[in-house]
Order: sequence, then C-alpha cells, then structure tokens
Amino acid sequence: MQADILDALRRGANEDALSLARAATATHPEDPQAHRALAMALRASGDGEAALASIDRAIALAPDDADLHFHRAGYLLHGSQFDAAQAALSQTLQLDPNQFGAYVMQAQMALMRGDLDEAERLARLAARVSPVHPWTRLLQGSIALERDDADTALALLSQAMQDAPDDAQVRYALGFAYLKKGHLAFAEQAFRSVLEKMPEARGLRALLAELLRRQGRPAEAADELAPLLDRDDATPGLQRFAGELELTAGRHERALPPLRRALAAQADDVRTLEALYEALRRNGDRDLARNVFDAALATSPQAAVLWQARLAVEDAADPLALDVAARWLAQMPDALPALEANMALLGMRRDAEGAEAMAQRIVALVPGHRQAQMRIVDRLLARDPDAGLARIQSLLAQAADPDAQRELRTWLGHAQLRCGLHEAAVATWIGLQAEAASRSLPLPEPTAPDPVLPSIVEPTADAPAVAFLAGAPGSGAERVATLLAGALPAFRDDRFTPRGAPDDLLQNFMLPAQLASGELDPAAVAADWREHLPARGVANGEVIDWLLWWDNALLPMLRTRLSHARVLIALRDPRDMLVDWIAFGAPLLLRVESPLQMAQWLARHLEHVAVLHERSPVMYALLKLDEIHGDPAAVAATLGAALNVNLPPPPADIFGAPHFAAGYWREFAGVLAEPFAALTPIARRLGYPDA
Repeated sequence: MQADILDALRRGANEDALSLARAATATHPEDPQAHRALAMALRASGDGEAALASIDRAIALAPDDADLHFHRAGYLLHGSQFDAAQAALSQTLQLDPNQFGAYVMQAQMALMRGDLDEAERLARLAARVSPVHPWTRLLQGSIALERDDADTALALLSQAMQDAPDDAQVRYALGFAYLKKGHLAFAEQAFRSVLEKMPEARGLRALLAELLRRQGRPAEAADELAPLLDRDDATPGLQRFAGELELTAGRHERALPPLRRALAAQADDVRTLEALYEALRRNGDRDLARNVFDAALATSPQAAVLWQARLAVEDAADPLALDVAARWLAQMPDALPALEANMALLGMRRDAEGAEAMAQRIVALVPGHRQAQMRIVDRLLARDPDAGLARIQSLLAQAADPDAQRELRTWLGHAQLRCGLHEAAVATWIGLQAEAASRSLPLPEPTAPDPVLPSIVEPTADAPAVAFLAGAPGSGAERVATLLAGALPAFRDDRFTPRGAPDDLLQNFMLPAQLASGELDPAAVAADWREHLPARGVANGEVIDWLLWWDNALLPMLRTRLSHARVLIALRDPRDMLVDWIAFGAPLLLRVESPLQMAQWLARHLEHVAVLHERSPVMYALLKLDEIHGDPAAVAATLGAALNVNLPPPPADIFGAPHFAAGYWREFAGVLAEPFAALTPIARRLGYPDA
C-alpha cells in the first residue's frame, strides 16, 4: 500500500494519498512506516501540524530509525522551528553518522544563519559520505557564492546540474551564480526552470521580473508579476513595483490600479506617490488625479507627502492651489511643509501681508529658516530699509554654518543696495566671489576675435537639427536654458554639472587656443563632439548644446563640419551684465578679483559676439534679453522665433527671484565708473547707448 501512497503523491493526487495512508495506519497502527507515509500525505495536503504529530508517532514506534528523525527535521524546518530541527538532525546523525541528507540539511541551516565556516565543515562531512553527489557540489557551490567566489560557484553548480538536471535546488543556486556573474539571460533561464516546477513560488516570480527589468524588458517584467497582484497577500511593495514597471513600459493606464492599491496600503510612501503622480500626469485627467489624492487624504489626512502630491496637481498660479494649501494647513497647523507651501503661494499671489504672516509662523518654529527670514527681511526693507539691514546683520552675527553665512551676506548686499549703500553692496558681493576662488575656474582667455574663415561647406539635406547656446555671465543665458530644459527634450545642460559633464573636446578650457594655434583640427573636434552624443542620451544627432562660453575660434569648425548648426547668443547691455554678474553670480563659477578685471574680460569676450553679429559667418541669433529677461513668456517667444519652433507657455514663476531691470547699471555709475568705461566701447558696438 505504501507504494500506492507514494505513487499518488508523485501524481499530485494528495486526497487519494491521504485516504490510502489513513487506511494503512488503521490497518497497521503499530507500523512506523505507515505513520511516516501518513505524515507525508498530511504535509502534502497542507496540514503541517498533523504531519508532525504523525511523524512523532512513527518515531515513538521506532525511536532508533535515523530516517524518521531526518524526516521530522524537515517538517520542523518547514514550520520555521529551527532549533528543534537542529536537534532532530543531531539525533539523526547519532543514530546514523552516514546520513548524507542530515549533513546537507545542517549545512543549509548554517548557510541561512550566515555561518559559512560551520557550513563548510558540514559540507566536508557530507563529501566524505558522498563525494560526487550533486548536493555535495550544491553545498560547495553555495558556500563559494556566499564567499563572493562566483567563478568557483559557477563551475561547481554547473557540474551539479549536469548530474541532476531536474533538481530545483541546484537550478535555483545556479541562477544566483549566473546573477553574480552578470549573466542575466542565463540566470533568467535557470529561475524559469525552477518556476515551472514550483509555480507558487511568488518570490521567484518577483525575482524574474527584476531580471527582466534589468535586461530592458519592463513590459514582460510587468506581465510576469500580473498573476500575483490580485492575491490577498500581494504586498504594497509588490504592487508599487508592478506599477513602476508598467510606467517604464509606457503603459500608464495599467500602472494606475496597482499603484492605487499600494497607496491605499501605504499613504505616506514617497516612492509610490512619485510613481502614481507620474501615471496620473501621463493620463492627463486632472479631475481623476484630484479624486485619487483626495480619497487617500480622507483616510490619511496627516500624511504630509500626500498633501504635497495633491498640491502638485494644481497650477501654482491657480487659486485652487491656495485652497489645497489652506486645507493642508487646517489639518496640520504646525507642519513646516504646509506653512512653506502657503507662504510661497501667497507670495506668488502678491499677498505680501499673508506671506509675511506665514513667514512669522515659520520662524517661530524654525528660527533659522532662510526663506521665511528672507520674506520678513524683504517686507522690512520695503517699509524700513535700515531696519531690514539691521535684521540681516543680526542674523549674520548668529549664523554658524558657512553656507548660511554666505547666503546672508548675499542678502546683506541687496539690503545695502536698498539703503543706497551701492559701494558697500558691491564690496560685499565681490568679497563673496573672491572667497570662492579655490572652488572657481580661471577666466578663459579669449582668442583673436576675427579668425581667418574657410569656405562654408553646404550641409546635407538630412543633417539633424543642431543649435549651440552660449552667453557670458549676466546675459541671462541660464534663463534661456531653464525654458529649453522644460520644453525641448533635445536640450542638454550637462556641461554645467561637474559629475555628469561630457568628456569631449568642447568641455576643454584650452580648446579655443588649441584651435586658433592649429594644435587641434576642427574636423577632429566636430567628430569627437558627435561621438560623445549617444552617451549624453542623443540618439538621432538632434541637440541644443549649452556651451560653457563662446569663442570665435569655433567658427571654422562650424563652417566646415556643422554648417547646419545655429548659434544662439544671449545678450544684454554689457554694463547691466557686469552688475548682474557681481550681484547674482553666474552658472559657471569663475575666479574674479575686482569689477575692473571682470569688465575687461567681459569686453574681450563680447568682441567675439560683435564680430559674429557684424560678419554673420554662420547661422546665428542674438537673443537680446534687456527688456524681457524677467518675462518668461516674452523670452519663450523670442527663443521660439530664433529656433523656428512653438514653445509651450512657461510657468510665470519659472525664473525665480527677479534680477535688476534693464538700465539699472546707471545706479552704479559712480561706484563702477572705471569698469563701465572699459565696457562702453563694446556696448556701443553692440548697439547700446553710451550713457
């Protein structure tokens, strides 16, 4: 009858096996093997507790049977009773020192504990009993894997699989060895073969999904997880992972259900909120987004990140945004993010009184809060400049953090300006820039502005659209870049990010001089630039590249190798540029000593712009931002005309805090007379009045 029971179990006919086993124990109640068979049938049917009781009955009938103790250890392990399982295995080996399976199981338990030395000792004992058994190599390979010896692990586990091609444990370990070596496709194949034998292994299915994601197959990865998502035991993390995969695969509609389930379980999970917000954004139904987040807030009104997501649904300039922020503050009156949001939105709506009231509440909670203090200082400066200046000086005396001190000194310069102390303001700002010398780049020396130009080479009809943006400090080029970054995927500003900057020749400070001297060939520079585009995420050659600065030494390269490219130069009155540079700095941190040195360098640099404008040797556009540099819509219109594209309407606050208006340089005529005199000739040449 036992053969019939085992046959039923092999066929998966667990109920038949259980019926036969019960009959066997009823017929032969003193037969330990009948109780062992009943235990196997009970375990297969999911009744672990009864299975353990049955194997205990078998051991009571045959206490010296090592196999029964070994089976009992397996049942205890299945129930996570590790200490009891260890005791059962020890009893097994006392009764039969050659019980190979007991050594294997003990070694596996040692591996689970992270005790590699003990696992290795037990693996050696197992090898004495059966040196070429697949599980001996399984143990040895698993230990090698834990010791980060992937090559040895792969060799041992590959041999084990040849000897036992249908063993799921061997294939499972082999999959991890492939994974350790980075052989993702082979790891996937190994884990799939295990999943075929163990279709209910949910963790393995999630592992397969991660492997597919790492191979760039997000849609297949999401499909792999789909069968798990409707189960009651699907965790929020699993739901979120599935939603993220659907997003990566471009299937935002399919991402919404699992992400909403994940949010319902964990309303304050930032990663879930970010993914859900993106799915809703792509969906484009703002009312749906409002409903989703409002429903979540109804049950989790104290989740600040949920309020932030709800607020992000609204346009900042829309009154609805302020309504949401007010609801948030009503729920969480002392929450700093809620106060900050209300202060910012009130400030955007020109409610200076309301914004100041929020700022006062913030500094009561966080006395050193920079934005709130600046808001209060701004109001003080408007009412009583001397009081505003005194407040900044008081804050500066209390500040210990170097970053806070630098920011306060920047405010100090603007406060001094409000009080009519122009010379003191310039001294404050120049002092800040001089202190940054160790972190600054040397001023790049311009080449001769009027190089000999080769004949222009006509571009091919299929040449991709290319543009280069440049602008000296104070020109407003960074504002043009801000608009492009939000509107055109082809735009690249990576030259201004030290860790992500391209390693091409155009990034080299010495390039203009090397081109002018003939040390570098224009064709080689153009080829090098093209070769680096794919690494910058430019697949089709279409790009708008923001250069660190402009030099006419680039013109021969453009005329012969990139004649289809358009050059965009941001420009303002050079004297306004100098004042802006002194007060607000520049995207590229350059080493400066004095306003006169800055003006002299700026004049030499702008000579190149004047020559470009006078000779028109390549396609170019001067983006004169004097009257519009604070108006995003006007800058977008000018930029769109230069590029012959329609740019979307930009947010009204995209440029941040305002800079000085056009012509403000005249306020500094006395303080900066000599630097302005150095700039007047080039200003005149570019079409600006002398005074």
